Amino acid sequence: MFTSARSLTLASSLAAAATLLPTLASAQTLLNTLALVSTFLNSLVYLFITLAIVVFFWGLIKYLVSAGEDKAAGLNIMLMGVVTIFVMVSIWGIIRLLQSTFRVTSTEPVIPKTIQLDTRFVQ
Repeated sequence: MFTSARSLTLASSLAAAATLLPTLASAQTLLNTLALVSTFLNSLVYLFITLAIVVFFWGLIKYLVSAGEDKAAGLNIMLMGVVTIFVMVSIWGIIRLLQSTFRVTSTEPVIPKTIQLDTRFVQ
């Protein structure tokens, strides 16, 4: 078991290093890297919502197919699927509400500009 967890950690570390390698080599700008991470996270949200819908329908099928005593398990799975979908969509809606409240129209990261020194007075 320990070897499996260790190899999983090593594989995750290697995948993260391979993803960040172009940034470390300055082959890619920070904005491109942040856009890539943003795209990945948005895809992950859609994947989790899809999984929650699949879990709901799995519970529905289990409820319809099962006999009397297993119907409670199907109802429980359906309930967890609905709660998960509700929580994810609610958080998504709260984020959209905050974006519209604070008039954040762009999803680009806010990166401060570099400090510009006035060199006219330097002798």
